[in-house]
Amino acid sequence: MPIDEDLQERRNDYDVTNTVQVSSPPKVRAAVKDLFAALYPQSSFDSVWLAFHDFERLFSGHDPRYHAVDTTYHDIQHTLDMTLALSRLIAGHEMSVEPADRLGSERAELALVSALFHDSGYIRHKELDAGIVNGAVFTRVHVTRSGRFLESYLPKIGLERFTPVVSRIVHFTGYELNIDQIELEDPKDSVVGHLLGTADLVAQIADRCYLEKCRDRLYPEFVLGGVAIDERPAGAVTYRSAHDLLSKTLGFYQSSARHRLEHNFNRVYRYMEAFFERGHSPYVQFIRKNLLFLSDVIKAGDWDRLRRHPPCVMPDPTGEAHLLELALDRVRSWSDARRRTPATP
Repeated sequence: MPIDEDLQERRNDYDVTNTVQVSSPPKVRAAVKDLFAALYPQSSFDSVWLAFHDFERLFSGHDPRYHAVDTTYHDIQHTLDMTLALSRLIAGHEMSVEPADRLGSERAELALVSALFHDSGYIRHKELDAGIVNGAVFTRVHVTRSGRFLESYLPKIGLERFTPVVSRIVHFTGYELNIDQIELEDPKDSVVGHLLGTADLVAQIADRCYLEKCRDRLYPEFVLGGVAIDERPAGAVTYRSAHDLLSKTLGFYQSSARHRLEHNFNRVYRYMEAFFERGHSPYVQFIRKNLLFLSDVIKAGDWDRLRRHPPCVMPDPTGEAHLLELALDRVRSWSDARRRTPATP
């Protein structure tokens, strides 16, 4: 399905409908609040409002216990974009299922708060994480860290009943646990996990600047996190460069992301079709557009076609350059160590 003409001029820091500025916490909060109020007119939005406030405070570095966010791919905009996508999935779900199967306002609150802090594990604690140069170092364990953060946070906003399950629910956004082995007694908690994981994936891949962000921001995070180059004795090189990462992105989508959306997450992405009046999802449209464009770039070998410059929504204006410098230093150190290591006969 072609992209609608009215979506072609989408701005770099706006959602797939080009109507919500996903770099702005107040604007995303307002959009989410409107959806929540329409779904649950008798329920309070207070816990989610507080979570938006505390999310912005944490990621902006205003919480004295923590450094501000310094991961450039997993920045403030990504979390806001994902949270907005989740609110639409929740709306589509509640509109589609029988009344007894609806999540209800409290689980919707749990889902939205989990979305806001699903990447809190990247945030460095000033005392406990002393000596860590950047939050990207936690790439392999950030979801576990996010789960611990949420366990301590939910009681502060009146959602303590979900403390026993939230760390398992947030694991639907990551790769630290086998999703098929995440056990939740209440099927509705599993639905929350499916919606959460789906929102995380579709918001990323439908981002207007997804390809540039993979090249310029995700690759440096993968370097620092030991994903691109595993420096352990038996480790392997997964991504030799940012272009190598992009070259393997189509394979990642087919073998991992698509499998998750279709099977692990029980195709809950279809609830977007129920939410959008015209019966189709602009998220799916933009995912298709990004992947088709990437395929064309790879075939032509013309990486210069990726020339968008998205804003980096983090407090430090030099954060993107600093992350890149750290990643380059890590690659140089690894290369030097390899040269000094005698070849195995």
